[in-house]
Amino acid sequence: MEHIVTVQDAVTAFADFMEPTDAELDAIEREMPVILADVELLDAQIVTLDRTPTELDTRRIRRARRRALAARVALLNSTPAASLPGGAA
Repeated sequence: MEHIVTVQDAVTAFADFMEPTDAELDAIEREMPVILADVELLDAQIVTLDRTPTELDTRRIRRARRRALAARVALLNSTPAASLPGGAA
């Protein structure tokens, strides 16, 4: 079977507007501790998917959950209130 690619897909696949802007990259950099904490939490949860969690697993999940929440709180506390949507005036 032969795949057919349209000319539009071939032209816009690598267009300049597809790259993240500096502001988007800065936002990702600010959110990186939250992302890494969430990955750690998911890793801890994935380990227990196919078995009964041990006491050590339970502690690891609890610790990872606290780190994820702490990272979110730190991100919210470092973000200027003017940029948060839905804030009270």
